Amino acid sequence: MFPEYRDLISRLKNEDAHFARLFEEHNDLDHEIIRLENDPVTSGLDKIDALKRQKLQLKDQMYEILKKAESESK
Repeated sequence: MFPEYRDLISRLKNEDAHFARLFEEHNDLDHEIIRLENDPVTSGLDKIDALKRQKLQLKDQMYEILKKAESESK
């Protein structure tokens, strides 16, 4: 996720508690989605779609923070 911001992500995870929480929640959702998709019983559930939408919202929020931090550091 956002390889062009790898260094900035590392810095923000240490300096910005809100960003760190978003990042952790995004990773937790990613693992849950993978687990559900790999389970033949749950692979077609609507829950997966809802989790993917939630994950995308978190990603959008993180991107906004990254863009703002990038512009402030210039």
